Amino acid sequence: MKTLQNQTLLYDEDCPLCQVYTTGFIKAKMLDENGRKSYGQLSETEQAFVDVKRASNEIALIDNQNKTVLYGIDSLLKVIGFSFPLIEKIGNLKPVKFFLKKLYSFVSYNRKVIIPGKINKDQKLQCVPDFNYKYRFLFIGFATVITSVVLYHYAALLPVLPQAGITREVLIALGQLVFQSLFMLKKDKKTILNYAGNLMTVSLMGSLLLLPLLAVQAVVNVPENVILAWFALTVLIMFTEHFRRIKILELPAYLCLTWVVYRIIVLLLILNF
Repeated sequence: MKTLQNQTLLYDEDCPLCQVYTTGFIKAKMLDENGRKSYGQLSETEQAFVDVKRASNEIALIDNQNKTVLYGIDSLLKVIGFSFPLIEKIGNLKPVKFFLKKLYSFVSYNRKVIIPGKINKDQKLQCVPDFNYKYRFLFIGFATVITSVVLYHYAALLPVLPQAGITREVLIALGQLVFQSLFMLKKDKKTILNYAGNLMTVSLMGSLLLLPLLAVQAVVNVPENVILAWFALTVLIMFTEHFRRIKILELPAYLCLTWVVYRIIVLLLILNF
């Protein structure tokens, strides 16, 4: 593996994904031992030529000799491409690069709702991405679609539930957003959308937890009590994660109660209509 020398990746220390792949570059010797640095540790000298605002949205690769910087997908392609030139060539093809840039932005602008973390208020430099309405709504839509599809197939395994089209699951997911937002009307719209993103991440996580049982069911017939138990365990995990995120976001604890109330209301409606 060829090592890219005298290059430093700036990473978001509060983002587990950022920590994993930057550490991976070091361990794989794609970067030297000084090949990564926390965004919050930027020196004043580096801040003179690094676009600090852009670096909070797109991971920056600093050339320590030439004092130049690459951002986002360009920085990742350079690191990977130094060891695997073919990947860099493919990644720089216009349609491929266009897709990669959009995918990168989709993840980067939503990383704080995908994996939230406590903000260290004592730290001067905070690696917090700009609030981007387009990518936030795209994420909410993406999570809604995935969640609705999985729940539609999972509900089909439960004879106790009346069968319905996927439209029902979409309305339930969107209804949850509206219902919870009613209890946050005094908050500003960014706070509401940040919570909505976290809420849909919890729903997305729950749907992913249901996938293993759906995969098993495709091979063998799973008893109904196991299906119900798995679903109950998934809801418990979702509730715990929702509660954890509420604390991180410093939002009212009653949102956990309304989260449960909404699900009870929906279940009663499904069983009686």
